[in-house]
Amino acid sequence: MVFDIGSKVAKGQLLAEIDTPEVDQQLAQSKADLNTSKANTALAQTTASRYTDLLKSDSVSKQEVDNTSGDLAAKAATQNSAEANVRRLEDLESFKRVYAPFSGVITRRNVDIGNLINAGNGGVAQQLFVLAQIDPLRVYVSVPEADAASIHPGLGAYLVLTQFPGRRFEGKVVRTANAIDLASRTLLTEVDVPNKNGELLPGGYAEVHLEVKIAGARLQVPVNALLFRSEGLRAVTIDENHKTHLAPLSIGRDYGTTLEVLQGLKPDDYIVVNPADSLDEGVTVNVKVLPQQTLIVPAGQAPPPAAASAPGGAPATGQTSGNGNSGKKKNDKTNDDKKKGGSK
Repeated sequence: MVFDIGSKVAKGQLLAEIDTPEVDQQLAQSKADLNTSKANTALAQTTASRYTDLLKSDSVSKQEVDNTSGDLAAKAATQNSAEANVRRLEDLESFKRVYAPFSGVITRRNVDIGNLINAGNGGVAQQLFVLAQIDPLRVYVSVPEADAASIHPGLGAYLVLTQFPGRRFEGKVVRTANAIDLASRTLLTEVDVPNKNGELLPGGYAEVHLEVKIAGARLQVPVNALLFRSEGLRAVTIDENHKTHLAPLSIGRDYGTTLEVLQGLKPDDYIVVNPADSLDEGVTVNVKVLPQQTLIVPAGQAPPPAAASAPGGAPATGQTSGNGNSGKKKNDKTNDDKKKGGSK
């Protein structure tokens, strides 16, 4: 045995050869039995031919010819059984040589020279080697059920690992399970990543980024702009008359400090940050933009008239952005809050 952990082997390469004296002796015995069966069959063939010729001259009876023919058939069946036994033992003996089923790296070796190998018929089966294929590296990721429809073979993907900061390892989706796991409600997806230099080690963890194409605009709102009501998640929007509206939201991905909004808001909507729990539909508010906050307006659109100035005539600051990912954020003070002397 010349291969140890970390050794690179090619497909079909001999990894180990096991001594099998019992199987060798059984194979030798079965071959001897086969030779005996062949000799008996040959003699029965000769006897049957002679009796068939003697029957033509009525030198033997028909019964004697039938007996010799039946003996020949029995001897031929015995020979076939002996040949099958020889083939079985030859196949069993072939397992004494362990070959690499594919090219890869040996990650574990459980035996040493001189160890007794358990064939599994008298105890727990024993693994001799653990072989891992590292090029390409097969990466498995569980995709949430909500995103399963976007995953398909050929989709681009890349890996990010903490031990390789700033680097991306490109790959692609090669197959999926085409079924949702009942326990985790996820879709098992395989991503193949080229690993010719062997930098990526099998068995580790990595961040897998799937390059899903998103159609249409997606908005993001801060988490402190949401109201959690019994009827569902709501955002407080302000119309051109400075009245509040509770907009029901359909949420997509969670980014921690912001949430992706799939339905319920438009890019030109104004939303209230830190809304009071008492805030309701149709409440008239005084709009105020805090100096340290910035209005984020989608490219090609101007702020609504309500954002032209803050109370007292102070101009509202603005900035144009081309990402189209966020709605505008304003700090609003309700009439109820005025009575309490606080602002949100």
